[in-house]
Amino acid sequence: MSDADAPTEREKAAFAPFRPRRARAVALGVSLAAVVIFGVLALLLPGRAGGAIWGPADQVMFFGIGIVIALLAWRYAAISAIPSREGLVVRNLVLTRTLEWPEIVGVQFGGGEPWVQLDLDSLETLAVMAIQKADGPFAMREASRLAALVAGLGERREPSGPDDSDDSDDSGRLSESGDDE
Repeated sequence: MSDADAPTEREKAAFAPFRPRRARAVALGVSLAAVVIFGVLALLLPGRAGGAIWGPADQVMFFGIGIVIALLAWRYAAISAIPSREGLVVRNLVLTRTLEWPEIVGVQFGGGEPWVQLDLDSLETLAVMAIQKADGPFAMREASRLAALVAGLGERREPSGPDDSDDSDDSGRLSESGDDE
């Protein structure tokens, strides 16, 4: 890659990954706490020698529960949306979906939804858990940045025929629903 092809600082900032702040910090804390707490509980369980009913299998089970909780919290901490020139990879809690920019026709943030919603050309909506209302003004800036990427890179595909034309011009606009009541 030559210097002419190198991304500028502005491009780096525009294509920076979207990640939640508060939820990520909480999830990482829960992950660490689960391993520590369940590990200590597993070690402190009384053995069978004193007449207790706890054995080595119970200790392994307690520690295993801590590991499962930690893995679930770790997955939550890994929520992200990664933009590139080609499209957007949305990694939510369970599913990961790759979208091309023209597939995204709108960005919504507000109302009763806790995170950004993408309106897709297939008439579906897709939650982007990486931009969460709990992050306050930071989330609003991130939603605006995503809307700008959609507007700039999400040009509608050329209609293939006269029946496929689309008169909408709101591609990529950030629409903010009313406040929660």
